[in-house]
Amino acid sequence: MPKSLLAIPLTLFRHEHQLAYARQMRRGPTASERLLWSRLRQRTVLGFRTKRQTVVGPYIADFVVPSVRLVIEVDGSAHFGRELADARRQADLELLGYSVFRVSAEDVMRDVGSVVRSIAATVAVLRAA
Repeated sequence: MPKSLLAIPLTLFRHEHQLAYARQMRRGPTASERLLWSRLRQRTVLGFRTKRQTVVGPYIADFVVPSVRLVIEVDGSAHFGRELADARRQADLELLGYSVFRVSAEDVMRDVGSVVRSIAATVAVLRAA
């Protein structure tokens, strides 16, 4: 992988297999992703359109608020032991100009309202910037 993802046109990353995999992931969300999406899909919650399982650079992000360049990642059991890979992914997304909001799947299931309020506060800060 090149040192700077910005040097490569994003269209090179948008391969058909990535798009197909993102569609597949939209059809089979985890319980926490399904619950969070039930709240974020309503444009009135954040004031902006939210997309789910969207290709961003070489990655598929759980949720994206494109207008403020925010990626929302729900970290479930698949992320255990992947801290280094997740940190690299976050750094790459930040190189592409995105902010990354990470939340545990457990927090989503325990108190989705609080998670949505935190995301909304992050969106407000990014919008003001």
